[in-house]
Amino acid sequence: MELKLTRPICFFDLETTGIDVAKDRIVEISIFKVFPNGNKESKTWLVNPTVPIPPQSTAVHGISNEKVANEPTFNELAPVIYNMIKDSDLAGYNSDRFDIPLLAEELLRAGVDFDMKGRVSVDVQTVFHKKEERTLSAALKFYCGEDLENAHSAEADTMATYEILKAQLDRYSDLDNDIKALSEFTTRKKNADFAGMIVFDEDGDEVFNFGKHKGLKVSTVLEAEPGYYSWIQNADFPLYTKKILTAIKLRKLNTK
Repeated sequence: MELKLTRPICFFDLETTGIDVAKDRIVEISIFKVFPNGNKESKTWLVNPTVPIPPQSTAVHGISNEKVANEPTFNELAPVIYNMIKDSDLAGYNSDRFDIPLLAEELLRAGVDFDMKGRVSVDVQTVFHKKEERTLSAALKFYCGEDLENAHSAEADTMATYEILKAQLDRYSDLDNDIKALSEFTTRKKNADFAGMIVFDEDGDEVFNFGKHKGLKVSTVLEAEPGYYSWIQNADFPLYTKKILTAIKLRKLNTK
């Protein structure tokens, strides 16, 4: 079943130096863009992360320091990557918890003011886990009857994810072939930021989800303890979390 689209959607996958969203870097990115008219566009880039790639990460994806030594940095690629995704919804495998947060960090580090306003995301892993509980390779075998060749290659993983979602729509009649509906189905928890440090309460207000102020409304804490904002901005928190916190603070100031 082909996807019913009202706007483009970009399936993407990252290979990285590690799994720390705030600190690790992209070494390969593949984007497969599907347009509402059925046209498709695919791009894959190797990326020089400007930091050493740990041997344990190379053992997973096969990308060494030598392989990316002469490749462009993410700062150099950021305008091209953002131009490809800026009009699109996003999709991936475990993308809500890892790929989108890490991509956002890299774009913000490169000076690109990325956010998810006006777009939704579909995490194909969540569909799979809610329905079957398996890995990406097993998902491809289960849904498509195919073996995943070159696993942990960004391009292979990206294409597999696209094929799996189409097969999931064929298999599950209760899944709506609508990107917004799929996004709602695959959203695990309503976070204000990608890292889940700021979440929404039952009233739709942002609350802290960590530390001494866990469960308290962000606006209330910032008003009562202004130094808490400065501490977060100067500490080792994800850039997107800091961006969201700043937006809440500015919104509060503009309402006074």
